Amino acid sequence: MVFVKVFAALALFTQVALAGTKLWDGDFSYFSSAAAFDNWSWANQVGPYQWYIHGNQPTSQYLALDPSYKNPAATTETHGLKLTIDQTSNWNGQTMMRSELIPQTTANLGQGNLFYHFSIKRAATNAPVSSLEHQICFFESHFTELKYGVGPNPTDLTWMVGGVGKWSTPWTADTWFNFAYDIDFSANTVGLWASTGSSPLTKVVQNIAASTSTNSADWHLGVLRIVTQPGTTDLFFSGVYVESGPITTSVGSGTSTPPTSSSVPVTSVPPTSAPPASTPPASTTTASGPLQTQWGQCGGTGYTGPTACASPFTCEAISPPYYYQCK
Repeated sequence: MVFVKVFAALALFTQVALAGTKLWDGDFSYFSSAAAFDNWSWANQVGPYQWYIHGNQPTSQYLALDPSYKNPAATTETHGLKLTIDQTSNWNGQTMMRSELIPQTTANLGQGNLFYHFSIKRAATNAPVSSLEHQICFFESHFTELKYGVGPNPTDLTWMVGGVGKWSTPWTADTWFNFAYDIDFSANTVGLWASTGSSPLTKVVQNIAASTSTNSADWHLGVLRIVTQPGTTDLFFSGVYVESGPITTSVGSGTSTPPTSSSVPVTSVPPTSAPPASTPPASTTTASGPLQTQWGQCGGTGYTGPTACASPFTCEAISPPYYYQCK
């Protein structure tokens, strides 16, 4: 619907950035090697991430750690993450290419006004293919996410709400793009903060209505490509965490003054596809409503969310008794 081609202007004066309360920390410094991600399992839920959505090769084919993989502005991180998809990345019999990490936490990441932070980069080599749709850093209901390879400007990184583009920027190689999803779960709205490099975050889209919901374990940090074909795609991630407000606008050791206005020039374009199906409005006390959507969790040890699947999907055992999924 509305696309913005430039970031909002940075503030003229500098002061200590606002800081919220960190609820979950996805700092990759926790891991000493790619193999350490395999310490997590449904029977042994340790560390900051769940790691089960990937292909059938060793983890080292899909994840790698190195100081050169982080945003240089993130001075407290020892290394960042390179995340890879290739022709072996079909997970659980699907035909899509997927490598995704999910928060492992007991915190409630679906109440109040929260900010989902992450920085992302692509390189000139093993770049994503602009003719194919890539879903990046998405919730299972897809109420908000980034996409690449869609819309009238497929080489743009596009922020989506309910399957409709709201903002985009050219995805240039070797540039760190910093984002924070501004999600008000009480008001059912979502907005976007963004910057590049070490620049502080500024609000580029004010909060708009959305079907916000999460069970705290369905935000997918990574990439899903709709089509499987030969070739490798590498994405780099850094600065991942979730906090309650007020938002931390600094990136790494940077500081900022909150912007005084989010007014920016806009253009209007039609949506390129129908929004994906989402969970019906909640009529129970579960976080994600009475019916789970396709690929969503519907059962397992300690799970308290919806156990019924939206038609025509059924709840199937993936790793019993720990995990069941709507398929």
